[in-house]
Amino acid sequence: MFEIFKDKNGEKFYFRLKAKNGEIILSSQGYASKATCKSGIDSVKTNAADAASFEKVDSDSGKFFFRLLAKNKQVIGTSQMYGTKAGRDGGVESVMKNAPGAEVKDTTVEA
Repeated sequence: MFEIFKDKNGEKFYFRLKAKNGEIILSSQGYASKATCKSGIDSVKTNAADAASFEKVDSDSGKFFFRLLAKNKQVIGTSQMYGTKAGRDGGVESVMKNAPGAEVKDTTVEA
């Protein structure tokens, strides 16, 4: 499930993709508007099906993460840090599997 939320100051919109177990598997940059945040989600849904859209990174601290890139190579989302390459690869697989059909929950809508 994608979750749209605002930062603590209420100035920027973000999204995160959660796996079925509730773990965050992909996080976005900050967006100035909800519309551009939703466009980011649409881009994730489109690009997540293509393994070539994932950039796998080994950090200087010995941890591993990935970035999901749009066709223009702009970063759409970034994963958490993983302790192993296998964990990171599992995260990529989870995004590929879960993102395309994931529902969107907007937590910025007031009841």
